[in-house]
Amino acid sequence: MSQSGNVFSDAIRSFLSPIQNLLDDPKVTEVMINSFDEIWVEIAGHVKKTDAKFKDEDSLRAAVNNIAQSVGRVINDAEPRLDARLPSTGYRIHAVLPPCARKGTTVAIRKFSSTQMTFKDYVKIGALSVDCAQFLDISMKLGKNILVSGGTGSGKTTLLGVLCDRIPEGQRIIVIEDSSELKVDYSHVVFFETRMKSENGLKEVSIQDLLKSSLRLRPDRIIVGEVRGSEAMELIQAMNTGHKGCLGTVHANTSFDALTRLEALAQGSEAKVSERALRQQIASAIDLVVQVSRYSDGSRRLAEISEVRGFTNDGSYDVRQIYAMGRMLRKPDGKLSGLAEPTGELPGFMTEIEDNQIPFPRTKFQKTDAA
Repeated sequence: MSQSGNVFSDAIRSFLSPIQNLLDDPKVTEVMINSFDEIWVEIAGHVKKTDAKFKDEDSLRAAVNNIAQSVGRVINDAEPRLDARLPSTGYRIHAVLPPCARKGTTVAIRKFSSTQMTFKDYVKIGALSVDCAQFLDISMKLGKNILVSGGTGSGKTTLLGVLCDRIPEGQRIIVIEDSSELKVDYSHVVFFETRMKSENGLKEVSIQDLLKSSLRLRPDRIIVGEVRGSEAMELIQAMNTGHKGCLGTVHANTSFDALTRLEALAQGSEAKVSERALRQQIASAIDLVVQVSRYSDGSRRLAEISEVRGFTNDGSYDVRQIYAMGRMLRKPDGKLSGLAEPTGELPGFMTEIEDNQIPFPRTKFQKTDAA
């Protein structure tokens, strides 16, 4: 880190001293400042209020201003929103100033795990079954295009990182994100991060811009941390032009909703594509949608793996559940017990699994009898 970077990091740590113990606590995954004297945290999926507080509104505002300055951004009455990363840690921070924030300056700092999860870890914590993990592993090896869907804080990025970890060697991967979160331990990987317009004249570089560049850089697989705008069109086109095994995440509550969300985002593109052509491209591009959810006990689990098979007779996307969350039971300690189970539906690429002599028989997809 440069000397100026150290100065900014030390200053930020000083300004954030009222919540530094929360940021240093490995159990805390997010710090939510509703006002200078009302601060909440998320621990193990549960949100709870803390006793921490800033001295006053001015001291909180000074901290936000210092963070903005350290990353070359401006937050003021004319630009009352800040989206950035803390320079020293990479934690994502979003802030909104009054009067837009009626209770006072409002800030959320999302931390990222320093350890990379694996499928074994997911199985161990009860987030998915061994069979689900093996099926996703096979899907990655076969180069299936996968869309990870879920709500805020459901674990989309974490699962995306696990899937990236299962990409076979010998490929060139390009990762594109708004804020660098993904940990991808791979021999040939390129990381791109967007850039917001700055006060010193630097132009914005969007995910859409970086996707266009990536297509000229000979990628085998393109990974988009979160699809949230018209760049959806570029990703769909990449998936349809020989780039197998692409990945992305999207905010949606079901697998079907994920496709309609992707469609709505892609409609904002400058590309002149008819609605019918766009829907055909989406149905052709996406092989699987993996739905993750956060449940009432704070746990994050795989809720559904669905395959996209074109359209139904009424013109809707034909989304078939391969695995779906079974019956969930609450244990005496308040924790929920339940995993996504086979629905009895065979994946459309079952013969591809067999032709590659992958030891994952058809019996793995047989529906289990309800207890």
